[in-house]
Amino acid sequence: MKTIKFIFAAIIAISVSVSSFAQTNKKTETTATRTETIKVSGNCESCKARIEKAAKVPGVTKTDWSIKTKLLTVTYDPKKVTNDVIQKNIAAVGHDTPKYKATDKVYNALPSCCKYK
Repeated sequence: MKTIKFIFAAIIAISVSVSSFAQTNKKTETTATRTETIKVSGNCESCKARIEKAAKVPGVTKTDWSIKTKLLTVTYDPKKVTNDVIQKNIAAVGHDTPKYKATDKVYNALPSCCKYK
């Protein structure tokens, strides 16, 4: 009888500790990401690399610019970065977006294959 009580007590103790451990490891905060598309002027693979690199600021988790559609798909944490900041960074490396235009100086410094105007 003592053995049965001991086994029963051990089973209860194990199940309580497993349940407690599972509850303490739950994520209490969820990070919401946002995915948006931005029209970005450009022409080639060099443009693609430059645009995606410029868009990859802290808070951005994924970038993909399509040469065919001229659309940048960007996934980011809106608590860490804004769409405006991303577009400003892209314009700063020579590529126009709907909100921000590249300066003539930066645009003129692009390789000839990347000039879209």
